[in-house]
Amino acid sequence: MRTKTSQIPTADGQAEAFAAFPDDGERHPGVLMYADGFGIRPVLRDMARELAGHGYYVLVPHLFYRHGPAPVVALPEHIGEEDRPAIFARLMPLIEAHTAERALRDADAYLRFLTAQPEVATGPLAVTGYCIGGLLAMRTAAAHPGRVAAVAAFHGPVGADGPALFSRLTAQVHLGHAAGDLSPEGLRELNQALDAAGVSHTSEIYPDTVHGFTMSDTDAFSASGLRRHWDRLLPLLDRTLRDG
Repeated sequence: MRTKTSQIPTADGQAEAFAAFPDDGERHPGVLMYADGFGIRPVLRDMARELAGHGYYVLVPHLFYRHGPAPVVALPEHIGEEDRPAIFARLMPLIEAHTAERALRDADAYLRFLTAQPEVATGPLAVTGYCIGGLLAMRTAAAHPGRVAAVAAFHGPVGADGPALFSRLTAQVHLGHAAGDLSPEGLRELNQALDAAGVSHTSEIYPDTVHGFTMSDTDAFSASGLRRHWDRLLPLLDRTLRDG
């Protein structure tokens, strides 16, 4: 496995990014991975390495590069519930400043950089994301229907943009919701909107989970939720990036 840190040229500066990919001299399908609001840190690097180990080139950009290098907000080794108020007090202005327009400009740069890497195969790409990164993944897929074949979002506010976003999706979609984030009624409504837009999707509530369940450096972590995440994500990528 190889890893590297790069600077991605964007319309607004240079975005730091972490990449992991197989060290076999071959070209592999590209996956853009959006971090949660806490950003690039050891757990995200580990998840990128895990996914790369299945034969993908995984790129994780620093979302808040306009505000400084990662990490913009200092984080403890383990993010407990008692840490969240102070951290989010500093993070929320950055998240609010990361408008849809900024996110789409950045997505253009990230995908352009990803496809230009010599280790990335020609063909479709996939996008995955966590928390706010899940919404960014959905926006990226909707803005690039000819390039993004699969999108997966986990414990993210994926319905924030409403049916207008769904109507632009051509990628196959998987949404993994935290039980603490979405009610069964809310899930039915979301899935009905996806159906009405003609989106090929799976969308489910992961049992006994709370927001942030994929992140092993937080109190929200669920080992079973993370396993289910891999059980859903890997077949989606294999089906869309390899079989198609």
